[in-house]
Amino acid sequence: MHWHINYMYLCSPKFELMENRRVRLRFAPSPTGGLHMGGVRTALFCYLFAKKHNGDFILRIEDTDQTRYVNGAEEYIINSLKWCGIEPNEGVGFGDGPHAPYRQSERKELGVYKKYAEQLIADGHAYYAFDTSEELDAMRKRLEAAKVVAPQYNAVTRQSMRNSLTLSEDEVKKLMDAGTPYVIRLKVPRNEEIRFHDIIRGWVVVNSTQVDDKVLLKSDGMPTYHLAHIVDDIEMEISHAVRGEEWLPSAPAHILIYRFLGKEDKMPLLAHLPLILKPDGNGKLSKRDKSGIPMFPLNWYDERTGESYVGYRETGFFPEAFVNMLAMLGWNPGTPQEIFTKEELIQAFSFERVNKSGAKFDPEKTKWFNQQYLRKKSDAELAELFKPILEEKLKALSSDFRLPTSSYLEGVCKLVKEKSHFVSEFWDAGSYFFIAPTNYDAEVIKKRWNDAAANFIKAVTEAFKGLSTFTAAETEAAFKKTAETQGIATGQVMQLFRVCVSGVGGGPMLFEMVELLGKDEVVKRLETAVSVIGEGVKA
Repeated sequence: MHWHINYMYLCSPKFELMENRRVRLRFAPSPTGGLHMGGVRTALFCYLFAKKHNGDFILRIEDTDQTRYVNGAEEYIINSLKWCGIEPNEGVGFGDGPHAPYRQSERKELGVYKKYAEQLIADGHAYYAFDTSEELDAMRKRLEAAKVVAPQYNAVTRQSMRNSLTLSEDEVKKLMDAGTPYVIRLKVPRNEEIRFHDIIRGWVVVNSTQVDDKVLLKSDGMPTYHLAHIVDDIEMEISHAVRGEEWLPSAPAHILIYRFLGKEDKMPLLAHLPLILKPDGNGKLSKRDKSGIPMFPLNWYDERTGESYVGYRETGFFPEAFVNMLAMLGWNPGTPQEIFTKEELIQAFSFERVNKSGAKFDPEKTKWFNQQYLRKKSDAELAELFKPILEEKLKALSSDFRLPTSSYLEGVCKLVKEKSHFVSEFWDAGSYFFIAPTNYDAEVIKKRWNDAAANFIKAVTEAFKGLSTFTAAETEAAFKKTAETQGIATGQVMQLFRVCVSGVGGGPMLFEMVELLGKDEVVKRLETAVSVIGEGVKA
């Protein structure tokens, strides 16, 4: 489809807010699977805008396609929004408002959609189509054989199909009386210019020859998305309709429906969000992309495909970090600021600063966001989060284990958090705080261990034994004084000393680590290291 977008008309505040109309935005997912992060971003932007303008954020479940309904998907959507902290104030799972019910299947039972479809029929803007699937396939094949680029049911092709525009009234009545299955299609006018304004993209102009006659009501009486969401947006008084740019080609048909219903004054302002792209920018990010980072907020098992997806929550992301990251995908505040509280996001957000082009998803940047929030948490908070992980690890080593004191655990978290992205990394980063090393970094030993180094380790051990207090400052001073006395540069033995204490060649601040472990533990580890490493070198 060819689009003409006039960027001379850039979106401005007058397009964002409508006078004398309450701001009401809806997130309207289909319960056909897990809630992909692109859907969460749509919900987030709706939430932020609604809260900024003291409006309403609504959750509506669009379950018109019952053949694709997945058990558990609705609950998953609700739980995902709750975990993210972007909860609607009205809708499925969050309490009824004045426009309940909020499931389209329930609204269908009330006859809401059929009433609007019949109005379109009566006004000559829609028609009954009795074509079988075989007839539709034959039509598409004829068009393909004629080299038609985009075969569709439209103002030209409908003239050769079985519908109430080509059949007589008597023929239509006989078919309906006989219970012949039919759908109701939108009657798109031929060769007419359709113009509409998108908050993000400016003015969009499309010729109606590029718009097909959308099915509005299916043969089972269930409305399609094209009719249902418009009816619901009218009746729920939605002020802004926000969705992904993949829906942009359908927008002209939706504009026509509002016009044909005489409800242009009830039409919400449109905002089509840019795609979230793969890390290399090559194509849309899919839930099946294996980028090392989850695509769903929570764990999701797809019962149709048998595939399991790990969620951000289960991977160890903080919800506020996930939300902060998501907000920056396709939106920018116009300042260098990257870390925002939810309240700051609400105040800063506007659709004016949503990009038109796609946003590249960066897995490493995503982890960076979590790292920033991890660092901002208190050591006590982190200790509580780490405690169950530590308990599981220690239990695996011995059934007769004891958890360290809270103050010790907080001290460990303080030291290891600076180089960690997740609390789950604390064990790998600092298991030696809980179990003495039995193996020592082979590369460091090979490079640094010799008689002079061994004598230094023995000497610094004795120096530590003589300390009355065992602080980071005092152990560092004793370390340097011993090196000076031994006539050895500290740089020659610093890493080796670390390996003797922890078993590994890198880690947090060295003498803060020594202080936390305590005098007795450090002395014992140094003596063990001299014995074990010395025997290993001789062997």
